[in-house]
Amino acid sequence: QSVSSKQRVTGLDFIPGLHPLLSLSKMDQTLAIYQQILTSLPSRNVVQISNDLENLRDLLHLLAASKSCPLPQVRALESLKSLGVVLEASLYSTEVVALSRLQGSLQDM
Repeated sequence: QSVSSKQRVTGLDFIPGLHPLLSLSKMDQTLAIYQQILTSLPSRNVVQISNDLENLRDLLHLLAASKSCPLPQVRALESLKSLGVVLEASLYSTEVVALSRLQGSLQDM
């Protein structure tokens, strides 16, 4: 059974899309969003990825500190408040979209 290209999953706008990341701060914020999403997923397959994101964020903070421009703490985003509802409605789609966009974002970095 094929899936129509017209079918859309709504409510995933909070997952960062592909866009140029111009600063260490923006990279850290993007990684923090992905980390929050991944830790909310019940799949055990994403635990290591979440840990790797934490390590990558630590490296970004060290790099920023070495350049005398420490990064601000990332606050929980309003857009992630509805994450639980979205996960209930489309768990698999959320995981697939998040991992796909994360891969693209990491390649851009």
